[in-house]
Amino acid sequence: MGIALADAAAEYGAEVHLVLGPVTIAPENPGVQVIKVITAAEMASECIKLFPHCDIAILAAAVADFTPDKTAQSKIKKSDEPIFLKLIPTTDIAAELGKMKKPGQFIAGFALETENETENALIKLHRKNLDMIVLNSLREEGAGFGYDTNRITIIDRNNNIDKFELKSKKDAAKDILNKIISLTGRRE
Repeated sequence: MGIALADAAAEYGAEVHLVLGPVTIAPENPGVQVIKVITAAEMASECIKLFPHCDIAILAAAVADFTPDKTAQSKIKKSDEPIFLKLIPTTDIAAELGKMKKPGQFIAGFALETENETENALIKLHRKNLDMIVLNSLREEGAGFGYDTNRITIIDRNNNIDKFELKSKKDAAKDILNKIISLTGRRE
């Protein structure tokens, strides 16, 4: 969804900076400025650096919530002893940007939920100081990861809920941008 959103926003005339993790696809629009990252920490750092210069931030990445406490610099050899991984929380990018948000800035986040979907998305929206949240469901056939289609529900800060039918990610991106435009009055 992030790449579809970046392409659509550039098509709408926005200056777009896309912080992009390791993926096999890229934006089609040459106007999208791509900042490539590998880790969740790198993504957080880039987003925090860019945000003060943004009017609108759309946080569509499915960043890991946890990362290994220690990483190996070389192959870990097989042994008969169990290996235990200690995981530590990653930086919550949406929450950090929500704390930094200044008047006039707008943040749209995403929620991928598996149970109590709307309730959990609303909690995330308000707890992280977002202006809008796009709810994805893993229960919807043809939606989410690994598909060129998605079925989204958009919830705004006033708890207004807009449900959309399954459609291409390109069309879903336009629905998201049109909602942002309606809430901010900004076209670029």
